[in-house]
Amino acid sequence: MSNILIAEDHVEISSFIDKGLRANGHRTTITEDGRQAWALAGTGAFDLLILDVGLPGLDGFEVLRRLRGDGVDIPVIILTARDGVDDTVAGLEGGANDYMTKPFQFAELLARVRLRLRETGAAPADDGALTVGDLSLDVRRRSVRVADREVELTAREFALLEAFVEHADQVLSREQLLGMVWDMDFDPGSNVVDVFVRSLRSKIGSDRIVTVRGVGYRLKR
Repeated sequence: MSNILIAEDHVEISSFIDKGLRANGHRTTITEDGRQAWALAGTGAFDLLILDVGLPGLDGFEVLRRLRGDGVDIPVIILTARDGVDDTVAGLEGGANDYMTKPFQFAELLARVRLRLRETGAAPADDGALTVGDLSLDVRRRSVRVADREVELTAREFALLEAFVEHADQVLSREQLLGMVWDMDFDPGSNVVDVFVRSLRSKIGSDRIVTVRGVGYRLKR
């Protein structure tokens, strides 16, 4: 289990990231202040830093500059609404390991988090394969097999199935699935999860994903 520091001063964004990372087995700490982010990230207690640029106290670029100047090599993913080329270059040349702009999809952020953790050895390397019974996902190739047949999925269907496979036999609420797979601007009252679950069932087998009434869905092992 990895320790991830989230430095973000927008509460809805930090809680969105926090909920998704915890659902995927990570421990998280949130700070809304740049100076505190600099202090915490320098303790050696964290495996990765998700760093907003527009922080009070010290902005994200200054936090990054100070960390690298202090010799702190924690992996840093910059998360910002600034999407200009100059900002991207400044972040990467300043020592960031990755750079994402808002709005973003959590599935992409999670993939980048996993990649950076694997690079440092904070997460185990794997061959990209996830299996539940005769259902197999190749995360690197973005392919799915059920028994001896290959199944074609859209990118969103794949992300939803990946969430189910990673939490096989666990009941996942619609809110959890929205947070894991859809972007941060989702409508909690939307039936989009139900629509995509129906689509997945039609492709991988109707009995694999169980409806738990009043709660959500569960992928059977």
